[in-house]
Amino acid sequence: MVMLYPGAAGGDPAQVRDARRARLRYLPDPPPAGMVQRQPEVKETAVQVAEAVGRALTGLGVDHVFGLVGSGNFAVTNALCAGGATFVAARHECAAVCMADGYARVSRRVGVATVHQGPGLTNAMTGLAEAAKARTPLLLLAADTSAAAVHSNFRIDQDALVSSAGVTVERIHSPDSALHDLTRAFRRAENDRRTVALMLPLDVQAADAPDGAPPVVEPVVAPAASPAVVRRVADLVSKARRPAIVAGRGAVLAGAREPLEQLGERVGAVLATSANGNGLFAGNAFAVGIAGGFASPLAARLLGEADLLLAFGASLNMWTTRHGTLIGPRTRVVQIDVDAEALGRKRPVDLAVVGDAAEAARAIITELDRRGVRSQGVRTSRLAEQIATSRRHDEPYEDRSSEHTIDPRTLTVALDRLLPADRTLAIDSGHFMGWPAMYMAVPDADGFVFNQSFQSVGLGLGAAIGAAVARPDRLTVAALGDGGALMALGEFETAARLRLPLVIVVYNDAAYGAEVHHFGPHGHALDTVRFPDTDFAALGRAAGGHGISVRRPDDLAAISGWLASRDGPLVVDAKVTPDVVAEWLEEAFRAH
Repeated sequence: MVMLYPGAAGGDPAQVRDARRARLRYLPDPPPAGMVQRQPEVKETAVQVAEAVGRALTGLGVDHVFGLVGSGNFAVTNALCAGGATFVAARHECAAVCMADGYARVSRRVGVATVHQGPGLTNAMTGLAEAAKARTPLLLLAADTSAAAVHSNFRIDQDALVSSAGVTVERIHSPDSALHDLTRAFRRAENDRRTVALMLPLDVQAADAPDGAPPVVEPVVAPAASPAVVRRVADLVSKARRPAIVAGRGAVLAGAREPLEQLGERVGAVLATSANGNGLFAGNAFAVGIAGGFASPLAARLLGEADLLLAFGASLNMWTTRHGTLIGPRTRVVQIDVDAEALGRKRPVDLAVVGDAAEAARAIITELDRRGVRSQGVRTSRLAEQIATSRRHDEPYEDRSSEHTIDPRTLTVALDRLLPADRTLAIDSGHFMGWPAMYMAVPDADGFVFNQSFQSVGLGLGAAIGAAVARPDRLTVAALGDGGALMALGEFETAARLRLPLVIVVYNDAAYGAEVHHFGPHGHALDTVRFPDTDFAALGRAAGGHGISVRRPDDLAAISGWLASRDGPLVVDAKVTPDVVAEWLEEAFRAH
């Protein structure tokens, strides 16, 4: 039978007709004995628009699609699979979009997801909002009701819904324009680094597609900074004595590590990243890690003392600047981004430069070469030694583990040492997120997935699954809070069904920790944000994976046995000490 959401048969003849047609075309069940079933006339050589769209997507290089299939997106999903793409079935549409998001961030390709019309799309909205705010190149194939189905149970204004979350809307308008519409949508996702929802009306999907190949998606050349602006940047750099470079996700997507490191060496700058750029400078002797709330004391001091800050592909939001405290009152700020709208949006800057991060860095180096400018800046052998010994692992803290709980810092340091260095770390939102971000290293920028642009709990596991699919050669670590893990509980089964080599670490304090630490000190009742303890290890085993409970460092020894086989996901239910407050949260409290 064709999969329909409840209510599919109510009041929508076009929906039922198209579903029946899809059923006969793709799942030819024999009629019951003694009954003659009249077949609709279908041309043997005819190709429906849904099938043409699916084939065209595989022609554009799409090899993975994440989703949850209903009658509205059944045909296009089957066509993708027939064309060679691998379909990854999620248990919830929000998780499907998060999987495509995580896949895109790690693979640097367009992530593709597919959902049913109406409730399939509304279920996906939180993940879509995260992807849109993060500027993830993602294409959502969203079925839509037929134009004439004005009383369909599924009918909503889908364009307005996704637009409200910052998602770019495209639509298959007609059979004749279908492949052009698809190509335009894919181009906007890939070249403009946007999250795009492509609406697929059922009546257009079911129509016969005309012959012809889809247009080719031509890559867009990254914008180059104007020579006059580059000279102004060089003027500022030439006068700087304590420069710093902060690179964000835009620098990662631009492949800017090498030119930024060359620029840093030329002017003697320290190197830092935003959270979404974490890992870009891994291994560099003058890289101080993440700027902002996750910064080490040394990084905070060096960035605060900078007289010039060059931001490449970084938004300089309140998290990256630690609510403005990491940028001194006399620091000159230059912001470089391909998106002109991003310049100066989060804070005032002294010079805004439209340009690709890598190309802008190279142009600045060329201009400095022409002028013969080279500076040691802050770079000394002593500073390199300080940076080498300033990792969070080396900073003393009072271990607040108890007989029944483990200090989250102690847990994370132990995991960092135990798990392979060649890893992907995906972090959900919540109070706990500072510990894996600060105490676990990643090998490069593709090894860090941080679903924090919408600040929603519950998106991390889906993103981790997408990342694991994109990079099966690496161990993927999903760091979740207990609240977010319960929101995404259905995807425990997805990870187990796919037999992913995934470690799911649940920082389990049996509460919404941010609210506990926010309101508790003011004497508020906390009954609404505290819960009985959940046995996540048992839930992991019940879903078909593995599970262990951790209350002390010795309990982590069981991970070594799992690492030898990596047969399916391992859930680590870490009973963390609930009254340890993450440093980033304390800083946020002070700022407000």
